[in-house]
Amino acid sequence: MAMEIDSGTVALPATRASTQATILCYNCGAPIDGTQAAGALCSDCLKLTVDITAGIERDGILYMCRDCDRWLSPPSQYVVATLESRELLALCLRKLRGLNKSRIIDASFIWTEPHSRRIKLKITVQQEAFQGTILQQTFDVEFVQQYRQCPDCQKSYTHNTWRAVVQVRQKVPHKRTFLYLEQLILKQGAHKETINIKEVQNGIDFYFSQRNHAEKFIDFLTSVSPVRTKKSQELISMDIHTSSASYKFSYACELVPICKDDLVALPPKLAKTLGNISPLTLCYRVGTAVNLLDPNTLQISDLSTPIYWRTPFAPLADVQSLVEFVIMDIEPLGPQKGRFVLAEATVARASDLGVNDTTYNIRTHLGAVLHAGDSAMGYHLTGAQYNNDNFEALQASKQYGGTIPDVVLVKKHYAARRKHGGGVKARNWKLKRMAREESEMKPRKQDAEREAVDYEQFLRDLEADSELREGLKLYRDGDAAVGAKGGMEVDGDDEDEDEGLEIPMEQLIDEMEDVGLEDGDVEEEV
Repeated sequence: MAMEIDSGTVALPATRASTQATILCYNCGAPIDGTQAAGALCSDCLKLTVDITAGIERDGILYMCRDCDRWLSPPSQYVVATLESRELLALCLRKLRGLNKSRIIDASFIWTEPHSRRIKLKITVQQEAFQGTILQQTFDVEFVQQYRQCPDCQKSYTHNTWRAVVQVRQKVPHKRTFLYLEQLILKQGAHKETINIKEVQNGIDFYFSQRNHAEKFIDFLTSVSPVRTKKSQELISMDIHTSSASYKFSYACELVPICKDDLVALPPKLAKTLGNISPLTLCYRVGTAVNLLDPNTLQISDLSTPIYWRTPFAPLADVQSLVEFVIMDIEPLGPQKGRFVLAEATVARASDLGVNDTTYNIRTHLGAVLHAGDSAMGYHLTGAQYNNDNFEALQASKQYGGTIPDVVLVKKHYAARRKHGGGVKARNWKLKRMAREESEMKPRKQDAEREAVDYEQFLRDLEADSELREGLKLYRDGDAAVGAKGGMEVDGDDEDEDEGLEIPMEQLIDEMEDVGLEDGDVEEEV
């Protein structure tokens, strides 16, 4: 390849004093100043005879993975760079040997045919040829594009596609905890490094290509939920000559099997260590610890994760055992703690209305939201049989045996969302869902129905509990708003029933404002 010669002369200092010619250029015979000339050559002959780019490579090879369109940056890193980008230009300049001895003045791409698999650069450099003499020259470099599969794409065609897996499990009969955890993961973007998400029985598996990504995900889980982790590793391959080995890492994360609104019977010794709280408590919130409430006295206690796993126990009853009650009369007693107000109420089972006159006088922590005529969901303990050692010890206790209430109310019950004329009233908001791998076998009909019921109940819990939706992202549903305008108006009675389930518009996020979650991303809408 011929070297290009700059037509301009070499820039000389502007303050150089004018001197007379003392010698002749030995090449062309032009008179020059012998005190300033380098090698007894004039400036024109100096540019013709001296090549400062002789030690710089004029060609090279660039390796590209055709599966992921990434370029090899020696020794083993693959970087993302588009054609004629600054990243690709920097990669090409780093691959040229001898370029570090010169000063780069300019570098640019020369257009080539896209199918030619050639990348050409035009580079301008400066270098000192002789003492006190600096030359500037321009030359072309040509790179040949070749294909080489990166290690990540190689793994995708084998069984070793992942390096670490986080297996999150909770032994409960519903999916409400994972639905809430999914929304926390979406808000914080903790799933961005996953290569696959697979739903399994009693939990979800998160697959990662690197071990540190999995450990970062575990740190996130620990910061938002009560979880314990066990680590195991499996040897994949080993090189006895270099003593290097490749492992697969598995992290088993087990969530505490106590969920919000569960009825909990604490062991007597544990109840004394938790501020001498009554052993029969209600779980009103689950964060990094399990928050327990005594509905008879409004006493609150926190059960930390390490203390629970020292003596693990199962909840006495879960949300699937809730029974609907009707508030016949209610009167606040005065004590208040946060959003809880202690009150005395007279309740009756909804199924007993018109059948018998059985009522129950109880204490409840829902004095701020319940009124006479409202419906509430609670646990009916009278005549109930539980296979639980802690509850049996509570019944046999002289101190707490006579304090077991007939009914424990949990939350206010709202009627189903109905439109005038039949059908279910559409919500003006929606949630994002993570894209996950679907099983080849279709789920059973009863499993699909149970998941739909759990999801609907989770949505209703978000509408009724403002604290529960504080850490989540709820989006405006434009389709529902358009359908509401075109549909029939809702009568006043239905508006009164849904008054407690309406989410203010200022708490909803517009999808266009959330640039991290758009329709074309990994997440999907529900």
